[in-house]
Amino acid sequence: MSADHSDTFRHHDSSHAASGGSARPLVWLPIPPEEIEGLPESLEYAHWDGGPEYPTDPARVAFYCAPYMKRPEVLARPLEAMTGLRVIQTLTAGIDSLLPAMSRVVPGVQLCNARGLHDASTAELALTLILASLRDIPGFVRAQDAGEWNSGFRPALADKSVLIVGYGSIGSAIEDRLEPFECERVTRVARSPRTTERGPVHPIDALPQLLPEADVVVLVTPLTEQTRGLAGADFLAKMKDGALLVNVARGAVVDTKALLAEVESGRLRAALDVTDPEPLPAGHPLWHAPGVLITPHVGGPSSAFRPRAKRLLRAQLRRFAAGEPMEHLMMTTG
Repeated sequence: MSADHSDTFRHHDSSHAASGGSARPLVWLPIPPEEIEGLPESLEYAHWDGGPEYPTDPARVAFYCAPYMKRPEVLARPLEAMTGLRVIQTLTAGIDSLLPAMSRVVPGVQLCNARGLHDASTAELALTLILASLRDIPGFVRAQDAGEWNSGFRPALADKSVLIVGYGSIGSAIEDRLEPFECERVTRVARSPRTTERGPVHPIDALPQLLPEADVVVLVTPLTEQTRGLAGADFLAKMKDGALLVNVARGAVVDTKALLAEVESGRLRAALDVTDPEPLPAGHPLWHAPGVLITPHVGGPSSAFRPRAKRLLRAQLRRFAAGEPMEHLMMTTG
């Protein structure tokens, strides 16, 4: 093991490991394995959630589920020592936190994401941000703190046009939740055009024509080289006056400087679950920019996370134990 990956490991004595268990493929899980019913008995399990000590020798690990909501350097720390690795499973739809470290992984390792895991939770938050921003809930909270009764009209979601940029499983879940709110129109954009039961999904190069028509623009794209800075000065300039930008994707999908110029002028509003930089440092102008609502990247972590994570892991590990193709495969190291 290299000096950078010489972390000590403690003896692992799992209820899943019987005599001769060391010959079984070893799985590291960030959720205690005894809390996940129905795991294949043909595998051995250890619990590691990013702590300083490893539960076993990383070289024995065949299936590594990366800890959730940990820094990229924590996720990557054991990878170079995992010389027997075959699968990396994330608990996020995005894989950008692990991509820089994949060059240090042995060849032939499959990287799988968690598509679908956060659909319900992130869609709920997206709708919460839309409604809270339109109905000025932050303003009412401040008025309550000050003991002030500030009545009057506020915008409703009813009769608004909503544009979803990044129409995957989360985008579809957001549209599910928009359906009862009597929106005038929901328009869908993805990397490639296609047709769904609800209607067409437009290609991303159609954004210049679609942005001026939208009252609410929801960003839910993965962070790639193509989407980094997607909502830049040109994108924002095409949004109609008074429109609301909602970002539940990744902070770097939005050009922060360009967004600040628009919200500080009062032309646009924004509701952001993610920011660039992140965490947003104290004193950053976004904190106090007019018309901006910020939540601290909480789209995924809710009570909906753990049961769905367990279901995903159980299904993937059953495939792994049976030698079946993994689902949600994003890449294989070369």
